[in-house]
Amino acid sequence: MQAHKAAATVASSEPSASSLVNGQELHGFVVEDIQTVSELKLKAIRLRHQKTGAEWLHIDRDDTNNVFSVGFNTSVSDSTGVPHILEHTTLCGSSKYPVRDPFFKMLNRSMSTFMNAWTAHDYTQYPFSTQNAKDYENLQSVYLDAVFRPSLREVDFRQEGWRLERSDPTDSASSWQFKGVVYNEMKGAFSDAGSLFAARAEQQMFPGTTYQHESGGDPAFIPDLTHAQLVEFHRTHYHPSNARIYSYGSFPLAPQLERVGEVISTYERITPAEVPMDVKPFGEKLVTEFGPVESVGSMDKQTKFSVSYLTNDLRNVYETFSMSIFSNLLLNGTSAPMHKALIDSHIGSDYSSNTGYSPYTRQTMLSVGLQGIADKDIPLVEQRVAETFAKVREEGFERKRIDAALATVELAYKHKTSNFGLNLMKSLSTGWFHGVNPVDYLKVSENVARLRADVASGGFFEGIVDRYFANSGHKLKYVMLADPKYNQGLDQREHELIQSKLNTLTRADLTAIDEENKVLAEEQMKKEDLSSLPTLTLADVDAASSRYALDMGVAGECVPVQWRTTSTNGISYFRAINDVRDKYPELRPYLPLFCEALTYLGTKSRDMPEIETEIRLYTGGVSFSPFVTTDLAHLGHIEAGISYGSHCLDQYIEPMFKLVLELVRETNFDNTDRLRALLNSLSSNMFNDVANSGHAYARRLASSTLTPEMQALEVLNGISQVKFISDLARMSDLAPVVEKLKLVQNVVFNKLAMRTAITTNAGSADDNQAALKRFLESYPEKDTEANTGAGGDKFVASSSRFFCPLPFATNYAGKAIRAVPYNHPDSVKLQLLAKLLTPNYLHREIRERNGAYGGGAGYSPLQGVFSFFSYRDPSPLETIETFARSIKWVTEEHDISEREMTEAKLSVFGDLDSPLSVSEEGMTYFTTGVTDDMRQERRDQFFGVTANDLKDVAAKYLLPEVSSQLTSVAVIGEESLAISGDWKQVRLQ
Repeated sequence: MQAHKAAATVASSEPSASSLVNGQELHGFVVEDIQTVSELKLKAIRLRHQKTGAEWLHIDRDDTNNVFSVGFNTSVSDSTGVPHILEHTTLCGSSKYPVRDPFFKMLNRSMSTFMNAWTAHDYTQYPFSTQNAKDYENLQSVYLDAVFRPSLREVDFRQEGWRLERSDPTDSASSWQFKGVVYNEMKGAFSDAGSLFAARAEQQMFPGTTYQHESGGDPAFIPDLTHAQLVEFHRTHYHPSNARIYSYGSFPLAPQLERVGEVISTYERITPAEVPMDVKPFGEKLVTEFGPVESVGSMDKQTKFSVSYLTNDLRNVYETFSMSIFSNLLLNGTSAPMHKALIDSHIGSDYSSNTGYSPYTRQTMLSVGLQGIADKDIPLVEQRVAETFAKVREEGFERKRIDAALATVELAYKHKTSNFGLNLMKSLSTGWFHGVNPVDYLKVSENVARLRADVASGGFFEGIVDRYFANSGHKLKYVMLADPKYNQGLDQREHELIQSKLNTLTRADLTAIDEENKVLAEEQMKKEDLSSLPTLTLADVDAASSRYALDMGVAGECVPVQWRTTSTNGISYFRAINDVRDKYPELRPYLPLFCEALTYLGTKSRDMPEIETEIRLYTGGVSFSPFVTTDLAHLGHIEAGISYGSHCLDQYIEPMFKLVLELVRETNFDNTDRLRALLNSLSSNMFNDVANSGHAYARRLASSTLTPEMQALEVLNGISQVKFISDLARMSDLAPVVEKLKLVQNVVFNKLAMRTAITTNAGSADDNQAALKRFLESYPEKDTEANTGAGGDKFVASSSRFFCPLPFATNYAGKAIRAVPYNHPDSVKLQLLAKLLTPNYLHREIRERNGAYGGGAGYSPLQGVFSFFSYRDPSPLETIETFARSIKWVTEEHDISEREMTEAKLSVFGDLDSPLSVSEEGMTYFTTGVTDDMRQERRDQFFGVTANDLKDVAAKYLLPEVSSQLTSVAVIGEESLAISGDWKQVRLQ
């Protein structure tokens, strides 16, 4: 600690970011530009490393959640996924930190608020964020060594990229298969129909360029990549001359410049390699390909179709901004002309997955399409798209809608989010890697003012139609037909690819591969010396948790109000909860549809497009969602109902409350035409969500037999809800659904079973209070005793096993065990146990050895459930056995070290101390009843937990032989798993 303090003292003698001037040299970097962006309350400083040419953007802003990132242009010339596999492999050890997986090891040696890496079309970035200065320096050192001096061992390439391995490594006669983390990740990604459609359409749009290739890797080509090619790609691309460095927040800049300068000063400047990025216009082209079937919806309406147009050069910042607004006006919301032409017409279930403006390639594109259509309707969709563009060219957009779109942009930048610095980096990175001055993206007010002036001059958006859509010189019509045997075809092609590899290998080669796999397995099991890795200690953790001053009051004579008065940048936030407890359980499946309908159907006096325009003009949106929480002392008692809210600039407080009240009281559920469109859209989107987040659905399904809350969440947000909405979407007569929605409206919105929360500036509290009073005067009020439903059967916890077969080329597994409520003394121990198991056992077994993209354990203290999961998992049944073995490992086979205990606690404290957006401050108490004192008491308990405590709770609650244990498992994935026996089959159709 003394050395750390000394370093801080030296750093303080360096010039501050606010004192830098253009042309100033500091630690090998020269300041090239300094600009203040007052509306974002920041100063942007651009620097360049004199020797290598590395670019640095520093955002000096009063924000404790500091961000750092180093990235490289990694445009590709094939689909082997070399930048993606390199992204993984660089994080598998480096010169200064020669441990197998420093990235994942640092997750528990840090209190980072974000750690990740990603590969985009043209670049790869390695960002992190933290509020702790020592942590920032530690992570910066690990990241810099990882990218500039990685080990890049072949054994890590085979683990993270791809390898041939026997299905049973102990049986030399067993069949061969492909394994590898990235291979399985991309295999899963390409089994999702929506992701596949968007990827293939984009590849067809840009022939002859880097974008015709899949930067993440196509499973058909990943096995073509060699370790030598990976190393060479690193040598030519991970170079300071090809780098973009980003830092954000309140930490001093000068020490960072010094640290980075020391790392890159040994490099000489190079000219980075370039690949073709500009496509040669091909006129008009029709491409038809095949993809997987989605298991919801009619089999005769499984086709996807889109029309894509080449638009502007990404490097024109104002044109890109204008195109994003144009796309918003054209496509987004019920008032958009394309929505009226395509969605309201019921031709398809929803927009195609690639619909929208895509500013992620050198030459941008805009796509419009539908999914869930019949083959015969492709000409009709194309006709509707053309007619809509022609109409916009003739009439433009309504001025009020334009104002609403621009107001949304301005409000979004005033909204104080907890991850502002990271989001800022994401918003400017694509253009920055293409040579755009990144500061140009920060001048939001200038772009908004310029666009308003251009619109006022007349014909602005009509001109955009003329430039890019009326007579497009580069237009792709892309069709994807559903093939019921698509996944079988993938399996066959994979088998053929494996066989082609084997045909080139001798018996000696195969023996060598067996030996290499044996070495990998031994490497994965090897106990490592982690002493080289930096770490925080518990002394770096604040003893006290954050507290948020709250005032409690009453409005409308009976409605509790929680007031949070703080600096909100001129924005007021409103939140309300209506509680129906366990009344009307038969209505619970309708709650998600009800919440969506409130902002989709319109009211009895106005249609939704008109209301939606006002919502965007005056607010940051109005949202409704189902709400469930468990009693802090009893897992059998829950609160359930509806939560909703909105936020607005302080001058629009009155319109905000009026709009919310209009939706609550006046929504027209008899609008069955729009209700059917909503059901079709929800059905399609929910299925796609399962493909992307199957691990969450598997955990939810497994947990559903254990507690009332988890049963409710499965009904509301799980596989059960996906099936429920799919069934409703197939109903020919929606009258029964309408009646249920009206009944929900009647029982949910009740002033006598309601509480509210307002977060605002001190100067706007009176305006909010007056508006809330008027809001409640017209709010529905019912006698809760007279309006009590029959209630449901008493919940009885049980154990079960579920299998949900879906047309994916990947799998997800979940396991859940009923534990204890929030205020039970063992709750903190179980939460720490989950943090111990994931990095020290489950990560190794599920990701490194099994090849799944991810897996781990979690404990939800508010829900009282201990759970396990795997993500994009080639062997989910083996993983379920791994879940059980992890408990035996921690109780019988492993001595928990002091270091492991410290790391588990650091990880927990990192979660507890994550920064909050201003709108979230005080919301934990409002939604769950957990007070600041309770949070502090729990924090104190974490410090005192011992290794024996973890072994005790593992044995007490999690061992399979515990007689009182209630546990369930679930697998979502390939039909070919052929799971039977006492497994309950959950089918969506």
